[in-house]
Amino acid sequence: MRAIFTALALSLALPMAACSGDASEEASASTIPVTIAAAGKAHVFNVEVARTDEEQDRGLMFRTSLPEGGGMIFPFKKPRIGSFWMKNTLIPLDMFFIRADGSIDRIAENTIPESLEPVVSGGEVSAVLELAGGTAAKLGIDETAKITWKDGK
Repeated sequence: MRAIFTALALSLALPMAACSGDASEEASASTIPVTIAAAGKAHVFNVEVARTDEEQDRGLMFRTSLPEGGGMIFPFKKPRIGSFWMKNTLIPLDMFFIRADGSIDRIAENTIPESLEPVVSGGEVSAVLELAGGTAAKLGIDETAKITWKDGK
């Protein structure tokens, strides 16, 4: 009987382990440096790129942490109103809505995990950068900052 319970436990545990990848494993997939120039300082983050619709739909959902200096950038094919929600996102995020020239349209700080309330840009943006909640306040980043990155793909 013990062998049956052990086999059952293992058969249930293996699929769960396959789905539980941590942020560091996922971050190694495709990352690029993003620089935020604010108040005479340059802050560099190594972030994942959500290029496809599927990657953008999933975003940082189900993550329990972000690596130090990590995050995700969502580049858009053409500028548009950016609208995100926090459904299935388990950690607070700072969202930087970025215009085509790299200027910041809006910063949504410490978004509420698992909220269904939309987080929307103020105007059309070319990308959205998500970093750990509290990053903007900690580093003194506001809407006067400039964000740059190079995506080779």
